[in-house]
Amino acid sequence: MATAVTQSPAAPAADAVAHFAAEFAFETDCWDVHSSLGSNADFVLLDVRSPALFAKGHVPGAINLPHGKIIGSKIAAWPENTLFVTYCAGPHCNGAARGALRLAQLGRPVKIMAGGITGWVDEGFELVSEEQYA
Repeated sequence: MATAVTQSPAAPAADAVAHFAAEFAFETDCWDVHSSLGSNADFVLLDVRSPALFAKGHVPGAINLPHGKIIGSKIAAWPENTLFVTYCAGPHCNGAARGALRLAQLGRPVKIMAGGITGWVDEGFELVSEEQYA
């Protein structure tokens, strides 16, 4: 008797390769972002939460641009081929997807940082707050 896991058969290997490979075109993870941040970062990290939440704690190096405020004039300073990586509170929040959609609609390359703030903290990485800059 099949379990809930095996009741639907797994996809053929070729389909699974295409599916999982495509995921990397749309998202990255906290570990990869952490290891890539710094003076050589080849992407712009956008915290798409509210300014108040950003001030309480955010990923070091992130720029706060709430998803509802992503418009062409706000991103015009970056070259057209700049990769943006969006994040929000975590897997329970769709702000990163909303921000990514807006950027894609503006013709910009974009990925989501899976896990958001929750994933960042779960990995043991530190957040910075506006109080630390005062």
